[in-house]
Amino acid sequence: MFRARISVRKLTSAFLAALALLPGLAIEQELQLDYRINEHIILIPAGQDHQARLETTVFQPNGPGPFPLIIINHGKDPGHPNLQPRDRFYHMAHAFVERGYAVMVPMRQGFANSTGYYHDHGCDMTANGYTQAEDIVATLAYARGQSWIDADHIVVAGQSYGGLATVALGTQDLPGVRGLINFAGGLRDDSNGCGWRSALVSAFAEYGAQNKVPSLWMYGQNDSLFSPELVARMHDAFEQAGGHAQLVEYAAFKRDSHGMLASRDGEKVWLADTMTFLQQVGMPTKVVYKVPEPPQPQATNFAGIDDIDAVPFLSENGKRAYREYLTKMTPRAFAVSPSGAWCWAEEGEDPDARALATCSAKSDQPCRLYSVDENVVWNPDLAEKAAVTASNTPAPVGPADGAVGNAAGMTAAN
Repeated sequence: MFRARISVRKLTSAFLAALALLPGLAIEQELQLDYRINEHIILIPAGQDHQARLETTVFQPNGPGPFPLIIINHGKDPGHPNLQPRDRFYHMAHAFVERGYAVMVPMRQGFANSTGYYHDHGCDMTANGYTQAEDIVATLAYARGQSWIDADHIVVAGQSYGGLATVALGTQDLPGVRGLINFAGGLRDDSNGCGWRSALVSAFAEYGAQNKVPSLWMYGQNDSLFSPELVARMHDAFEQAGGHAQLVEYAAFKRDSHGMLASRDGEKVWLADTMTFLQQVGMPTKVVYKVPEPPQPQATNFAGIDDIDAVPFLSENGKRAYREYLTKMTPRAFAVSPSGAWCWAEEGEDPDARALATCSAKSDQPCRLYSVDENVVWNPDLAEKAAVTASNTPAPVGPADGAVGNAAGMTAAN
């Protein structure tokens, strides 16, 4: 029996699984917290008797608030949920912090470092959505009790399995929640005998019959999980049962629109329709802070981007990997080490940092970026200096997870 449940990360970082057996590649590492938008981690009580704790990423503007809130809910990767890394939805979070929002991204029970247990109802998609929505309810209860949250201005979004859970959430009375956003919502189950498509249609019909909160649905034409025909069936079932949902079917996005929300380029797709919907439900949309983008490595004249033989330290396997990397879409990054370790990453959140982190996990010598997008950024002099410095300098001691730094680069927008 094979069950495939795919979320945005596996579609934007599928290369990790595909290349895991090749020399030079190690497991993906956690990304660093971004203090420019006050990223930190909190634990939210959930589950029976509030005994579980949800590992929740928070982004917020400077100051005491209260801030309007968006809660963004994740999908499910293949494999065991507790092996799934912490989701951040960094690009969407960045856009909302600029608009004065606090952002919460809770990992539901059994996922990542959240405690509690993941409850799977198999092909009963209705029950799957309702069960996952329980942790969103716990997140809402926590948020409404915080002085820095504007409890009357909340919106809830979800991607893939998180989108299904978000629509299921809309069957409840939700004080302060103005709207729901469903990005490619659903759940695929390829186990034997599971008619998951019909089960999804039935689930959305059930949620539509009980719907209490308006919603925006966004699905792409080339979504590998949910075809336009299936999306139409789900939306029709929802509305015919009495639900209210605005459906936006956008054009094909790169190789697979299911990964749109995690892409650096996804904002061009989701932002305008999302802001229009938020205006309709009485949520703020004006940019009030300007957060500078992270500094980008500068292009050098070391070699042409397609000069495979110029890439230092690579074995034949590494050269084959670089050749494969050159076929990938931007954003992308390739990192190398004098030890012979290498890694490439494409799409998703911060491919530069992911490539460096995964390369470094395999190497006993410093890794550095060789190329980013269409540019070679390798500087052999800087690489040599970094290697010497790393060998002579003890590791710095930084703030613990959960510490909130002052986002010094965040300024008020005119």
